[in-house]
Amino acid sequence: MTEKVPCQSEGCAAMILPSTAAKTGGYCMPCYQEQERRKREAYIQQHRKTVNLYEGLNDPVEILKIMHSPLQYDPLIKYTPYPRSKEQVYASLSPSEAESMAAYASHLLVSGDEDTSRDILSSLVSFRNESIAGCLPLLLEHELYYPGILYKDAGPDVRDRLLDQVEWDDENRNFILLALAWIGDEQVVRRFQEWRMKPPEWAEHLYVVPALYAREAGWELSDSGQRRNLVQGSSYAVEKMEDQRDSTVQQMFSGFLRHAAAACSWCSGKLTRLIDVDTTHTALARLNLSWERLQVDTCVNCGCYGVIYMELDGDGAPSWSAYNRKPDYLPDIELEEYSREYLLVGPQLMLSSIPRSAYYAAVWELDSHSKFGGYPGWVQDAGYPNCPCCGRSMLFIGQLDWSDLEDYGEGIYYMFICPKDRITATTYQQS
Repeated sequence: MTEKVPCQSEGCAAMILPSTAAKTGGYCMPCYQEQERRKREAYIQQHRKTVNLYEGLNDPVEILKIMHSPLQYDPLIKYTPYPRSKEQVYASLSPSEAESMAAYASHLLVSGDEDTSRDILSSLVSFRNESIAGCLPLLLEHELYYPGILYKDAGPDVRDRLLDQVEWDDENRNFILLALAWIGDEQVVRRFQEWRMKPPEWAEHLYVVPALYAREAGWELSDSGQRRNLVQGSSYAVEKMEDQRDSTVQQMFSGFLRHAAAACSWCSGKLTRLIDVDTTHTALARLNLSWERLQVDTCVNCGCYGVIYMELDGDGAPSWSAYNRKPDYLPDIELEEYSREYLLVGPQLMLSSIPRSAYYAAVWELDSHSKFGGYPGWVQDAGYPNCPCCGRSMLFIGQLDWSDLEDYGEGIYYMFICPKDRITATTYQQS
């Protein structure tokens, strides 16, 4: 048997074959690989270059083209990020520059880059409420129906084509129904009502009845077959304050992520006040709330397993609702295993002073998610809870994305209200 020799690394007790020692210079393979890793790291640190792809660029269209281009990974290159977010650059576009981006998206689609084309068009709609009606014939030609929000400004010709196509296109019917829901004009509402009264044969192959697709676009059919909106028009981003000295003034109007006074009836943990906002805020104007503050409480431990309702008294103070039903699949909650670090972020959060597009953060695949008002950005399917009193779908009021609050945080909490019955609700979708 060949006698082994000790590894030459200080503190290493490994014994290796002479043949291995000859290849590695006397080191065991783990020590040798670690040395090689350190050599590579040192070489990279010594030779890495910083590359600023935006240097000298002032044209926002060219800047966005770079932002939408995938960066080729090279360990010897460190790319300098652009100092403004993609959303901020889109918001700064002039009408002609927005048209240039739409034209560029069309060029990419024709060239075969469907994903980037979709991202650009979604950004124009979500960040700017830009009409891309001129691009829709090309989208139809390339059978690009998702996301349906791209079709919200479609004219009668596109609408009628989709209403015809949905009857026979089994492969794309799901996406076409979503596109029709976002169009949502009188003709579409009438057709959805017809399908509700007399379901077409193809409806049996859907996961839900056709009328429920409308919820993805923020509305539903009323009992009388009319359009009932489930969203508020104005949308405001939830942002971190740049200057903490402004916090006292800002929190007079809105506050986020505070300890609530009550405890959860399911796990006994402290409830969390997701938002506390003045009811005169523009995003709540359509609700005509009669009390001063809208406060939405929930249990972040249990709320990810089901709907949690809160009842509001005459002053708007929330309390645990008797309508709450503990899910059978709710696990035993060990409170010490759940971090409350997200509460530290609350004092840093504020509602933006400048309203965003109502469609801001309505496309979950885009970067920005936390907001108040506007259309929800569903991670999964639309999930408006029913009011436990009147049975109608509750109205969306805002959402908080946990990735904005914690390192490695995930999932979005959605907030709803029934103004008539003074009940709020929260739901959660895993990202």
